[in-house]
Amino acid sequence: MDKKFIQFPKDFLWGASISAWQAEGNNYNSDFEKYFKAGKAANHYEMYEQDFDILQKLNLNAFRTSIEWSRIEPEEGKFNEKEIEHYRKYFSSLRKRGIKIFATLWHFSNPLWIEKIGGWENSKTIFYFKRFAEKMCFEFSDFVDFWITLNEPVVYVSKGDVFGEWPPFKKNFLLGISVISRMLYTHRIIYNHLKKCNYKVPIGISENLAYIKPKNKYNILDWFAFYFADYFYNRYFFSRIGGRMDFLGVNYYFSADISFPNKYDQIGEKESDLGWKIHPKGLYYVLKYVKKFNLPVYITENGVADKEDKIREWYIKEHLFWAHRAMQEGVNLKGYIHWALIDNIEFKDGKNARFGLVEVDYENNFKRKIRDSAYFYSKIVKEGGFYYP
Repeated sequence: MDKKFIQFPKDFLWGASISAWQAEGNNYNSDFEKYFKAGKAANHYEMYEQDFDILQKLNLNAFRTSIEWSRIEPEEGKFNEKEIEHYRKYFSSLRKRGIKIFATLWHFSNPLWIEKIGGWENSKTIFYFKRFAEKMCFEFSDFVDFWITLNEPVVYVSKGDVFGEWPPFKKNFLLGISVISRMLYTHRIIYNHLKKCNYKVPIGISENLAYIKPKNKYNILDWFAFYFADYFYNRYFFSRIGGRMDFLGVNYYFSADISFPNKYDQIGEKESDLGWKIHPKGLYYVLKYVKKFNLPVYITENGVADKEDKIREWYIKEHLFWAHRAMQEGVNLKGYIHWALIDNIEFKDGKNARFGLVEVDYENNFKRKIRDSAYFYSKIVKEGGFYYP
């Protein structure tokens, strides 16, 4: 079979991502630290300059990170100026390297004082988070190129309020719906305030979307289960934003067959270290769905747990092929941000889930080692594409 060069636009953004709690370490004011114990995590808080040098070495021009609310406001109404200065230096370091900054205001974790009042179940959290967001815009709008208000609110609610695996460890679907509605409202009001702060910076949400289909296309109950799941996981949040988005952030990891009443069978020909099946073509279907919103799209997360680095090169190549196919069919995809730049803490799987383009040696002063797949990704970035198959 002849190889074809898959060419991406010259202004396409190529990046990598982390979240603050999962990578920074030494944060004891967070509810997620209370339950999942990251400790020093990947020590990104102290080693960010080295990590940004690696970004440059890999030719990447975009970086997605988060600002840890529990660091900035460890007590209600008391903003930590030392931590604000830390993030100012952090963003300045990215800026001087010419790297576009996607800053996420909330990536799952909350301050302990927010947990104490009931977290997102308490409507007061809307006010407190709005105040935090306004403060961050005031402090950092000169650095940030893209604001992401919330990361994967549906995943957070599913894990925390429906299945009880994350804080607040509830199993109440109706509660989950009320929390999602509250987070929707929060995004809408924050969007307005961020625009007043700096109207030039685009604002969006990152949501985890999955390609789902009925297990048996001739079974009406499987179709019922499919419509319910697809609506809740894929359509509910984006469809209710009410025009308050300048771009869509798409996180993609899964495809699944669903059968009645709520049984998922993952689709894919290979598996990650976590047993997640991998279906690159599902990204194409997800991107085709979001085309209807007529907005710029950025893939803000896409990656694989692969400690031995056996399939990450294949993973990147296949997902980019299907992303490019979606672009050819009219999807306004503007960038690809791989999860993750460095190994980090993956909640209950801890240090065992190695998503990093860069290996972190947790036993040897957090020494960084660039994986071969990272160099493969870097070559794609430098050449603006790759040969396929």
